[in-house]
Amino acid sequence: MRLAIGSDHAGVGLKAQVRSHLEALGHDVTDVGPHDTTSVDYPDYAHQVTGLLAEGGVDRGILICGTGQGMAMSANKAPGIRAAVVADTFSAAMAMQHNDARVLCFGERIVGPGLALALVDAWLGAEFEGGRHARRVGKIEGTG
Repeated sequence: MRLAIGSDHAGVGLKAQVRSHLEALGHDVTDVGPHDTTSVDYPDYAHQVTGLLAEGGVDRGILICGTGQGMAMSANKAPGIRAAVVADTFSAAMAMQHNDARVLCFGERIVGPGLALALVDAWLGAEFEGGRHARRVGKIEGTG
């Protein structure tokens, strides 16, 4: 799978661990940055990841900041993007299965490395179920 990953300065450490995990699983990962802990603005990185997703350059995106909230709020401003903040594996899988959330968000200050990798694995292992969920996603998008 082609994935884009980005963070802000508060998520850069966890981002590196998640990226390594994804690459070890054989995924094609585009890391939009940042690559150090110099203070940056999280919307800039959320917009880069959602831009790649909207253009079809990647299949899904992962965004990490301190809590995941700012990244999700920024990502959800992009047309057609559904980003979910998760901190448990059930929610990670359901975000994909029921909401077709192609962007996963979480916070380095909220989840540790072990849980972060489990969240990513649960989300990547899930597929959108469609059916009644497609109707609801259409309503989110304003087309249903």
